[in-house]
Amino acid sequence: MIIIGELINSTRKVMREAMKEGNVDYIQDIAKKQDEGGADYIDVNAGAFVQQETKYLLWLVEKVQEVVDKPLTLDSPSPEALEAAIKTHRGTPMINSITAEKERYGKIMPLVREYNAKVIGLCMDDKGMPETAEERLNIAEKLLNDLDRDGVPLENVFLDPLIKPIAVNGEYGMQALDTIEGITRLGTGAHITCGLSNISYGLPSRALLNQAFIVLAMGRGLDSAIIDPLDNNLVSLVLAAEVLLNRDPYGTNYIKASREGKLAK
Repeated sequence: MIIIGELINSTRKVMREAMKEGNVDYIQDIAKKQDEGGADYIDVNAGAFVQQETKYLLWLVEKVQEVVDKPLTLDSPSPEALEAAIKTHRGTPMINSITAEKERYGKIMPLVREYNAKVIGLCMDDKGMPETAEERLNIAEKLLNDLDRDGVPLENVFLDPLIKPIAVNGEYGMQALDTIEGITRLGTGAHITCGLSNISYGLPSRALLNQAFIVLAMGRGLDSAIIDPLDNNLVSLVLAAEVLLNRDPYGTNYIKASREGKLAK
């Protein structure tokens, strides 16, 4: 499972205040903890600072990469902010995100290709957010075809089926799971990721719902997720599910985590 650490995001009040105050120690501490918690990528988002997004995103890239070697996921819809951040980033970053919307695709695609970046593709087009699994899957196929045509290796693509809160519509969970399974069956080699915690928004005991959903989603083919890597129960369930799905032969990673005392009790 490819884990994208979600905590350095300006939509979170505590992180937004830390960024505003220039609290480097706090941000770097969160970055290091996510790295140690098993994150493969660290997401950085400065979108709350609309007029100064480029400035803050560059600052985040610089400060986070001072203390971690993991690549970053540059989380912005702004081509200008993304390009500036890519030029500052050491190594190969991930862009979060591209969509099938004509204008957005046209502006983000050249950056993905020029810098050989990994990219998250949201299953969304000019009609807006899809309602059904079938609509999501159609958009996913279009994105894959377009990205392949434009020279992006599909193993660099992470499709996001767009998780919506089941508190709004009880069908949203099954729609997402059906989309994940549909993308898996395409057999293109593209990854499948998601903003996991969206599923539980508006309901009590959200962590429990998140934990149940990630296991269900992994069973359908999910191989990446944007999550809190400091949630030991969640990460432990991911490790256990990988053994049961034969993604961790002989339980090598699971046993290692157990010996290091990293599994939930």
